[in-house]
Amino acid sequence: MWNSLKYLFLIVCGTSFGALAAAGVFTVLAAVGLVPRFAGRTHTGNKVLLYEDMIIAGTMVGGLVSVFTRYCHVGAMILQAGIPQNIIQLGGTVFLLLFGVFAGMFVGCLALAIAEMLDSIPIFARRTGFRHGLGIAVCSMAVGKLCGSLFYFFYGLHDAVK
Repeated sequence: MWNSLKYLFLIVCGTSFGALAAAGVFTVLAAVGLVPRFAGRTHTGNKVLLYEDMIIAGTMVGGLVSVFTRYCHVGAMILQAGIPQNIIQLGGTVFLLLFGVFAGMFVGCLALAIAEMLDSIPIFARRTGFRHGLGIAVCSMAVGKLCGSLFYFFYGLHDAVK
């Protein structure tokens, strides 16, 4: 009985934390206005819902692949299919080229959107009266991120999933 309650608790916590992380990703993308920017640049404003659906699908697939790595060995499945090695290498190279181009475009647009959003921090600070300690707040967030990353890698938490 206790084991089943423990697993139920872990399922609820894991699902909740995953939903919170996904909400954070979508909040950042919505806050920086990335989807409307893409739609404006490509003159495809009528496809905004498709953009949003693809972002959600990509996040869900990425989350599932990162959690269930045991079942996502596409390379092993392709090798078992009996496809010649040189065709596999050519297909892999083409895939990596396309993925690199699109991932680079996305990261570049995200970086520019975040840089533009950072211009609004001083305006926000002036309007809310948060004049003293803004640099300390930003440095504290950076130090917290650094400490969290060091803790994550020092204790080998990235290997705990395997």
